[in-house]
Amino acid sequence: MMDPRNQSPFNTLPPVVVALAVVVIAIELLFQAGTAGFIGGREAVGWRLTALRDWAVIDSVWSWMWENRSFPLRQVVRVLTYPFLHGSMVHAAFVAVFVLALGNAVSPVYPNLRVLFIFFGAATGGALMYLILFDAASPLFGGYPAAYGLIGAFTYLTQRGLTRADPKKACLLIGFLLAIQPVFGLVATRGFGWLPDWTADLGGAATGYALAVLLFPGALAHLRQRLRQR
Repeated sequence: MMDPRNQSPFNTLPPVVVALAVVVIAIELLFQAGTAGFIGGREAVGWRLTALRDWAVIDSVWSWMWENRSFPLRQVVRVLTYPFLHGSMVHAAFVAVFVLALGNAVSPVYPNLRVLFIFFGAATGGALMYLILFDAASPLFGGYPAAYGLIGAFTYLTQRGLTRADPKKACLLIGFLLAIQPVFGLVATRGFGWLPDWTADLGGAATGYALAVLLFPGALAHLRQRLRQR
């Protein structure tokens, strides 16, 4: 395991982290090209709205599944696809920057599949908190809950002394970002208005922190040993 404190910010970015950011930007570029009429013809103008309808987290869809005790995979998978849908290029670009910066910071300790597990686990945890606490008409979309999960993992590493950051400042980062989210949302999700998704962001951060604890090298083995001793 490489100590993140000894990692140069100019090191090659982990391929898994780069892939996540590339998918975020590539999908947004596809929407932009369709809206501009460069590809797809007239139908392409509505690609973004169609994608949000089919792949974002929607409260009415969740309610139907819960009431009918039926959970089709095609609908459940929304908790994994919504982080790649955004309201504008600004929205997608900020998420990509967060993913690259924070993913690079935590990857030395959580490489490859572990960083993916934190990313998608945080997205799922954020979506569930959003659905449980909100009866929202607006769909949940955008990669912030997953990015906040990486912030949660980074906060845990900071508390363990594995980064140069001050632990208190790492926690304050989450609070600061949540505080400015309403203002940022008005700009980043242009055309969709402010979305009450701060619960998803907070849920993503908490889930990312919890997963960072569980996935820390040796943590599961230590837990099994403790359980056997009892």
